[in-house]
Amino acid sequence: MDSEDGEDTKYQLIENQKRLEPSSPTDMKKKKKKKKRVAPVEATIQVLQELPDRASPLVGYFPSGFDPNSVEPSSTTVRVFRNRDKPKRLQLVATPPGSKVDFVGTNYTGEAEAGQQHCNYALGVLDKATQTLKVVPISSNKIFRLEPKVGSHKEPENLAVEESSAQQKADKARELTNLYGTKKSINQAKKLHSLKLDDDPDSQKDLDGKIKEVVVNKEALESTEPQSILNIPPYNTAATSPEEAYPLDKIIYKGEWNFLKDIYELLQKETEVSWDAFPTFISNRIHKLRQIQDDEEKMKLCCIFSYITHLIKYKDKHSMDGVSSAKRHSFPSILRNKFSNMFADPEAKRMSTDKLELLISYVLVLTLYADEFKTDYSDIAKDLRVSSLTLRPRFERLGCKIIRQKNLSLATLPIPLQFPQVRRKRRR
Repeated sequence: MDSEDGEDTKYQLIENQKRLEPSSPTDMKKKKKKKKRVAPVEATIQVLQELPDRASPLVGYFPSGFDPNSVEPSSTTVRVFRNRDKPKRLQLVATPPGSKVDFVGTNYTGEAEAGQQHCNYALGVLDKATQTLKVVPISSNKIFRLEPKVGSHKEPENLAVEESSAQQKADKARELTNLYGTKKSINQAKKLHSLKLDDDPDSQKDLDGKIKEVVVNKEALESTEPQSILNIPPYNTAATSPEEAYPLDKIIYKGEWNFLKDIYELLQKETEVSWDAFPTFISNRIHKLRQIQDDEEKMKLCCIFSYITHLIKYKDKHSMDGVSSAKRHSFPSILRNKFSNMFADPEAKRMSTDKLELLISYVLVLTLYADEFKTDYSDIAKDLRVSSLTLRPRFERLGCKIIRQKNLSLATLPIPLQFPQVRRKRRR
């Protein structure tokens, strides 16, 4: 036999010996463990649908490492809070017995809104006695991440005790300031204390007495400039250009521009976009946005259009004839809070006449910016659900002039800014 054949034969024999070598006891146990299988369970699957009169289960987990099995499950207090205005917003609060820490999770903040995938979750319960697997949807299709928070929900009586103790601390701090504080700090403390005396009967009597002593100058009231009582945005009568007459930074604040990029982002999409959800004033000017070559200028105009959209939708939301159009509109939180402070009436769901006029004035000023201070206001009148004739005096109150051009009524803003004089009837 050749040396090469011998080497090949030797190699084959070694391999055969490895295959025929008996397994060790540990290997035999591993093989036996792998062969063990769980017996299959035959069950009837019953899928339950979410109904208005049937509360779906809530599922929460503790990322902090807290083990709910370390305490008696029945002794743990579990509460569910629902937003009165937005019923789909839920808050789950679990409080272990004797603990000052609450585990709080929501289905509308944090991890619940971080993901981009819209998944549906369900909970399966197997009843071995009846061999039935019931599958029920989880409420709002969200898993609650229960984060530990100290004293997140306090009882009303505890809040009352805290308020009284806080008042005692404030009184004590004021006394120490009067005894050992500087003259400046004492004066500041007195001014701060006087601002908090609205409900004090003695201070109200003093205030009423001072008001009676005030002499009213009727001539000064009659000569008051009309713009002081108009509901208009911040203005500058010394402006030398239309842009300075109503400063844009006084209307759209610096921190709000980053939340007004929705129209600009839609323009960047290659697919065709439907603009039906936007006001007519916006959709009629999309072609104007596409023609702008300067990206910075395009971004600015897109943000102005977005701000106009939010103002109109906020008006519709608080009006009788436009609630349906604003039902699914999403407001950035920074604008929703701003509009609530500027236009909302805390005692009524609908806006008052003064607040409504103020909102319309903001919209009209921004339309002037959008059309380079010469705007056809026929389409914005449809968006505001008013007639073009009623918008004309509103533009004039802003210092605008109406001109006719090619059978169109256009609102312009001449400089210097001048407001119309209020005509008073002569007394006979």
